[in-house]
Amino acid sequence: MPGKEDGREDLALSKAAEYLLDECRMVLPGIQALFGFQLVAVFSQAFDVKLGHLEQCAHLAAIALIAVAVSMIMTPAALHRQFGAQQVTSTFLRLSTRLLLWSMFPLAAGICIDFYLIAQVIIGGAIAGLLATLLLATFVVLWVVLPRVEALQKAIEGHR
Repeated sequence: MPGKEDGREDLALSKAAEYLLDECRMVLPGIQALFGFQLVAVFSQAFDVKLGHLEQCAHLAAIALIAVAVSMIMTPAALHRQFGAQQVTSTFLRLSTRLLLWSMFPLAAGICIDFYLIAQVIIGGAIAGLLATLLLATFVVLWVVLPRVEALQKAIEGHR
């Protein structure tokens, strides 16, 4: 079977689509819970007291980013239903995979903005910005760099 020698296995389009849609279903509840907490925070009395207008606008931006991430993660299921649940194309897989991957950027940004606001309330000062930046760096390393390490290693070995 092609790809077996490097520890990979080619999947049928239907199986790949099943895995992709399952991944979307697994990620979505956590993001929806986060979104719910973001919405509830606005109605708390402390929201007006502890956050200034600019910080409240930053929270609104974080909510918008999470909403964008939710919509991107839900799009593959909508596409699958609208374009025909009985068939899967490589175009569907490519587009859906990109949507899932691209959704991580607004998700990370929204989480980091809200993390910054919470850190500002709890500890204040420049340390809040530093901690939020470290959190963003963690997302980048785990979500962008780590998945590419193996490909980078193979590329380096190929040039030797």
